[in-house]
Amino acid sequence: MDPIPLLADKRILLGVTGGIAAYKACALASRLTQAGAQVDGVMTEAATHFVGPLTLQALTGRPVYTDLWTAPGEGLPTHIAHVGLAHAADLLVIAPATANTLAKLAHGIADNLLTTLALAATCPMLLAPAMDAGMWSHPATQANVAMLRERGAHFAGPVLGRMASGLVGEGRMMEPDRILGHIRWVLGREGPLRGRRVVVTAGPTREFLDPVRFLSNPSSGRQGYALAQAALDRGAAVALISGPTPLPTPVGAERVDVTTAEEMCEAVLAAVEGADTLLMAAAVADYRPAEAAAQKIKKGKEEPTLRLARTPDVLAAVAEQRAASGFPRVVVGFAAESQDLVENARAKLTAKRLDLIVANDITAPDAGFGAATNRVTILDPGGGVEELGLMSKAAVAEAVLDRVVRLLHQKPLV
Repeated sequence: MDPIPLLADKRILLGVTGGIAAYKACALASRLTQAGAQVDGVMTEAATHFVGPLTLQALTGRPVYTDLWTAPGEGLPTHIAHVGLAHAADLLVIAPATANTLAKLAHGIADNLLTTLALAATCPMLLAPAMDAGMWSHPATQANVAMLRERGAHFAGPVLGRMASGLVGEGRMMEPDRILGHIRWVLGREGPLRGRRVVVTAGPTREFLDPVRFLSNPSSGRQGYALAQAALDRGAAVALISGPTPLPTPVGAERVDVTTAEEMCEAVLAAVEGADTLLMAAAVADYRPAEAAAQKIKKGKEEPTLRLARTPDVLAAVAEQRAASGFPRVVVGFAAESQDLVENARAKLTAKRLDLIVANDITAPDAGFGAATNRVTILDPGGGVEELGLMSKAAVAEAVLDRVVRLLHQKPLV
């Protein structure tokens, strides 16, 4: 897992309460630590019956606190540990959060280290409930949840699934990767793009020949989704316009699913009205079948002839709309090239009146379509050309968004 700049050196209190889902807290602690956060585990006595404190300590490399009076392995009185831990934290996460703990938090009961920390903390609080479906739906639990929401607590889940009891219903703890997305969303709210609206396109389009066949490309959507996440990490309101891809929507993004280039164009033109930035990372088809068959084309003796027609040029349409309205303020294009990378990207930068263009060579085996990594060259209208070495698509997204932030700071909000 790559480090996540947003989480670098962030102090996160990870509270673990007594439920079978406590094992998922170990995976969450590991992911947070690998991402660069400093994770302090706080376990209730009941939680230690499901997961040993040593397990959490081994995963975080930091002490794990289990009671109000003694720090593990030190034998020293820590009767005010809750004050120091609470005041140093950037975020308090309780995963799993049982019905009992939710009730205590809602009513200000501080009868263990974790609930005492929650009262002393001034940082945001994120709760990942886990309990049987009947407990979650009980009016008492729902009243406690409503009370906590009113006070500003954030919730990740629960989700529908199978319980330890064997029943299926809403109450299952959200998976660690999704909880991590909620953590990023909460911590990124005050970022440099707070108050800005960013539109991101991602994935391929499909142009149908008949009901079962289409023209498309191998785009996975990973680069666009990474851009959406990087924008969310900086506090932006993000609209993600996505072609067909199984990737999960980044937490906090408003996703619009499209299939064809025409649908992509319509969605983009609607979304960029009043937007600050467009990141056009989708691999939009340039051509479609001139005529699509209403029924499946059957194999015959004669070779079929396929006539093609141009699809809408999304960036050209955006440039025309932008000239009239001034929005979006910043437009970043992407160019997937197989030859003359810089020359072709420069021509597109000029023709589409872009603020930046990110170009990559799709013939490279470790970059471009389908790969988890990318090698890109970033060009600007002033003649600047910057080559970035091989890196993850998440790292490419961070580099692009850093440049977008600088461009937007030159264009104040109105």
